[in-house]
Amino acid sequence: MLSRSLILILVAVVSVFGQTRSQLDLDSFEKVWTTVRDKHWQAKPGGLDWQAIHDEYRPRVEKAANHDEARAVMQDMIGRLKQSHFAIIPAVVYSVLDDEGEGPGVTGIDARVLDGHAVVTNVDPGSPAEKQGVRPGWQIERADGKDLKPVIEQARSNPAVHELQLTRAVLARLSGPIGGTLEATFLNASDQTVTLPLALTAPRGMVSAFGNLPAQYVWFESRKIGSTAYVRFNMFLDLPRVMASFQKTVEACNVCDGVIIDLRGNPGGIGGMAMGMAGFLVDKPNQRLGTMYLRDSTLNFVVNPRADVFSGPVAVLVDGCSASTSEIFAGGLKDLGRARIFGTRTAAAALPSAFERLPDGDGFQYAVANYVSEGGQPLEGLGVTPDVVVEMTRAALLAGHDPVMDAAIDWIGRQRKP
Repeated sequence: MLSRSLILILVAVVSVFGQTRSQLDLDSFEKVWTTVRDKHWQAKPGGLDWQAIHDEYRPRVEKAANHDEARAVMQDMIGRLKQSHFAIIPAVVYSVLDDEGEGPGVTGIDARVLDGHAVVTNVDPGSPAEKQGVRPGWQIERADGKDLKPVIEQARSNPAVHELQLTRAVLARLSGPIGGTLEATFLNASDQTVTLPLALTAPRGMVSAFGNLPAQYVWFESRKIGSTAYVRFNMFLDLPRVMASFQKTVEACNVCDGVIIDLRGNPGGIGGMAMGMAGFLVDKPNQRLGTMYLRDSTLNFVVNPRADVFSGPVAVLVDGCSASTSEIFAGGLKDLGRARIFGTRTAAAALPSAFERLPDGDGFQYAVANYVSEGGQPLEGLGVTPDVVVEMTRAALLAGHDPVMDAAIDWIGRQRKP
């Protein structure tokens, strides 16, 4: 039997632990409440008396029987805002999303989660993955011996986690130090297991920096598909080079049947570039892509037409990893009737919502501004809904098809005038 002194010690330890857990929950509550108070774009967040909200919910956190109950109270509090991109993410899920990889080295693989599996959607030309024979449609099973399935299931278990965050979590497992090697296991086109050593190299593109943002690798590509111009770039950064390349492509397209702008996987960047690029496609003055609302200011995304404007059909391709400036560009052109959108709903992150770790270990996501497209549609939390919804499938990729691209090309072909 336990001695009386040992029992007293155990009771004391349990008591101290309980107080610590409770205090962490209260500290987390205060951080969530204060962040919304100080950083929300409205002085009265969601039109609410935020101090009254504090006084209503803090006693409920104090009375919570456990951490899960305290988290539910905090989630209920921010739910009163009735606005997206405000969420409490459990620590076990947040730890999966917070993994940024072990270095900037990449294998040249781009991937998406399709039907619950990580699938290769693109392989960079000349990359280690291409040299090893990796092809679009291959299913990625493991990276350095670690299964990707648990990562995907853990991230998808929380509805607050969006496709962009899930994709980043998967791709982080396929990164590492430049010069290193990563062993990846795939199911190939014949559903045979293939394990390959993949070298880790610098990402594709040229390094570009802007303001306080970390340096990023930016690339731009364009080509002709029949009589249609195709443009794709990975970020709205490296303004001089990307804008000049976009201008050159559009100006050389006076006799094109149409232009396809592929923003799939593009997380955004400099908002002003959306206005600048739209100027090559919109010929009417004083048009707007939309309006951004911050705590102390309002920004109108006004389009200024260029001297040479392309007036033919424009198709914009998007997916759940098209975010921020990509959504502003696509949503604005859609509302102006200047582009037809193909693919799947965008990331619903027109603004850079922030993630912070709370004292209790959970993650807190919050937005700092709101953006409304010219058609009156809030993009933050809702995203851009394509005019033509086309989903990527593993079967199509294995067959060498891009159904989103095919749909856009077919539409442009039907716009030809006799």
